[in-house]
Amino acid sequence: MKLTDNKPLLQIKGLKKYFDVSKSLFKRKRLYLTAVDDISFEIKRGETFGLVGESGCGKSTLGRTVIRLYNPTGGNIIFDGDDISKISQREMLKYRKRIQMIFQDPYASLNTRMTISEIIGEGIDTHKLFKSKERLDRIKSLLETVGLKQEHASRYPHEFSGGQRQRIGIARALAVEPELVICDEPISALDVSIQAQVVNMLEDLQDHMGLTYLFIAHDLSMVKHISDRIGVMYLGKLMEVCESKELYKKPLHPYTQALLSSIPIPDPKLNRENKRIILQGDVKSPIDPPEGCRFNSRCRFCMDVCKEVTPQLIEVEPEHYVACHLVNKP
Repeated sequence: MKLTDNKPLLQIKGLKKYFDVSKSLFKRKRLYLTAVDDISFEIKRGETFGLVGESGCGKSTLGRTVIRLYNPTGGNIIFDGDDISKISQREMLKYRKRIQMIFQDPYASLNTRMTISEIIGEGIDTHKLFKSKERLDRIKSLLETVGLKQEHASRYPHEFSGGQRQRIGIARALAVEPELVICDEPISALDVSIQAQVVNMLEDLQDHMGLTYLFIAHDLSMVKHISDRIGVMYLGKLMEVCESKELYKKPLHPYTQALLSSIPIPDPKLNRENKRIILQGDVKSPIDPPEGCRFNSRCRFCMDVCKEVTPQLIEVEPEHYVACHLVNKP
């Protein structure tokens, strides 16, 4: 059973990440891709916060900005009471031990020229945690923890399957005993038969080690299984945030409703009877996002105010936040 408390381990306040995509230095107006635009939420210690949305909505960019692989354009990242949004990379080193990341592609994120022992031990060496025999014992123990064998330590990444490589990535993240783990679509590149195994393993590790997860994914059924609370992103903005069960039981934002309607139902008869919401229109470019609500060009309930005023994320029910003029209208 997960152990959570009311004190947030991570607080995101008005976080922004823009990328300069201007093609010419001589253009008077610079162009920016607004990957993450004024997002706020918090994650309590010991819980799993799921972040979902279509590809390109800014989920992975947000995760990489939280761990400071990208420097934020604006806003604050508060980890355990300390604002780490503006500190130098040198100062960030002590927080990297406490915040780790599991990447989406289990092969691209592993150095093919390093043995598994060297890959997992890299963080141990950087933070000077263990030496000689203790270091090797730690690596072998981690391999067994993630379902691999001790003798795998001397092998190279190309000798493993995709699921095994992702387990190696998880072992690397756990090597420095972190408190917060950012899981950037850790199962999307894996076979369906392996996905459940990896998710179950992550849940077991959370129970045993008291980990806190930011779980980024687009598979809504899997996010429901692992998450305590869920945030729904669209084009760099948060549309809805609430507890996992509540979101699936009572989605309030039109975009969330459309996403949930697309989940297949195992029963063929019920699946045929399920009324899917087909979104019309095209996803706007994050380089030139629409005025007002980011979802207005595809929303079946779009009103004039949706094209002019950006809706704020407001608590409409206890612990249920929605950014929609239709829901938030007086």
